[in-house]
Amino acid sequence: MLKALSRPAVKLVERYLPDPYIFVLLLTLIAAVAAIAVERQTPLAVMRMWGDGFWSLLTFSMQMLLVLVTGFMLASSPPVKKLLQRLAALAKGPGGAILLVTYVSLAASWINWGFGLVVGALFAKELARLVKVDYRLLVASAYSGFVVWHGGLAGSIPLTIATDGHFSADQIGVIGTGSTIFAFFNIAIVACLFITIPLVNRLMLPDEKESVYVDPKLLEEDAPESQSRIRRPAERLENSVILAWLVGIPGLIYLLDHFVLRGGGLNLNIVNFLFLFLAIVLHRTPRSLLISLNEAIKGGAGIVIQFPFYAGIMAIMVQSGLAATMSEALVSFATETSLPFWSFISAGIVNLFVPSGGGQWAVQAPVMLPAAEALGVDISRVAMAVAWGDAWTNLLQPFWALPVLAIAGLKAKDIMGFCLIQLFITGAVIAVGLTWF
Repeated sequence: MLKALSRPAVKLVERYLPDPYIFVLLLTLIAAVAAIAVERQTPLAVMRMWGDGFWSLLTFSMQMLLVLVTGFMLASSPPVKKLLQRLAALAKGPGGAILLVTYVSLAASWINWGFGLVVGALFAKELARLVKVDYRLLVASAYSGFVVWHGGLAGSIPLTIATDGHFSADQIGVIGTGSTIFAFFNIAIVACLFITIPLVNRLMLPDEKESVYVDPKLLEEDAPESQSRIRRPAERLENSVILAWLVGIPGLIYLLDHFVLRGGGLNLNIVNFLFLFLAIVLHRTPRSLLISLNEAIKGGAGIVIQFPFYAGIMAIMVQSGLAATMSEALVSFATETSLPFWSFISAGIVNLFVPSGGGQWAVQAPVMLPAAEALGVDISRVAMAVAWGDAWTNLLQPFWALPVLAIAGLKAKDIMGFCLIQLFITGAVIAVGLTWF
């Protein structure tokens, strides 16, 4: 049945889903028109919100570009290549490849979302070199594991409300992760998704005549240039293992200090730092690293050009009051039992325009928290409902798929048809978990 359902979904998306750049332009216009029509903002005011907020995600944009670049450099190092090849060899046939890449992506995304995006995409490429399997579904499976990130160790909303002095601490206090990430209802949702998502991906596997394969030769990186006789001192430095390790090893020692002695956790900067310095050490020479960098940077164009537009959209949604209005409308008729569900749905809709977990909580918390207090609903459950809604519609929103697509060499329309099926099924699982578990 799922195979039959996925076929028209894939064709529909391939025909009508535009490039992510066109998608962000359309979202910009929709947000602007809605702010004028619903919030009675003047066109000049909306234009100012958009322009003032356009560059507000520059730091995050650079972080995302580095997720792509450093992850690619690490994966292209000889030791990691061999590890991925050995792990990919465990897949026995197309079905095994789909299951294996989904489990790897789920586990990595639960640990850290940036880690999951890169590892899933790179592992999918390695599997495609060894197993003849529909490449679109393979990459979609790698991306589908991303849906669990906000219920995992790096979830920005549960970590925010567990931090002393967070912006709503005076209202709700500090809520530890034992009531959010490690609460029974959240663990139950994660466990169900670890079962459901791989199974659904496997059942969507097209027949051989309908599958789209990729030539493994096209996935091979260029072979490193053979080292010629060193003629200049500069070439000696470029090929110096000692120089690379004199910088790379202290970087790894810093990470050891961060995790072991200071008890630090994973965040996006630490993930990028880890990827970069492991790549420096494992590539052995600066020249090898730079060759890998030149290949990695080619896929970052979408991130560079599109993230500022999303920053502008977020500014319109937040400053005009449109995001709060949408949230209020959806929770206005909620009951004690249904508030987590409607919080989840509202967060999923808002996420299409504000694809940022922390930013979305800042917008929706002033609406959700008073509603939860008035109805006597557990605050931690409502917070996690917003978190899951934020993660859920990433299966439809191509914003977070950009690094995966860049690594895999595909377009959004190639994978989003499969993700659309996952959107409905995972949405049902999460909604039931938030309401009844």
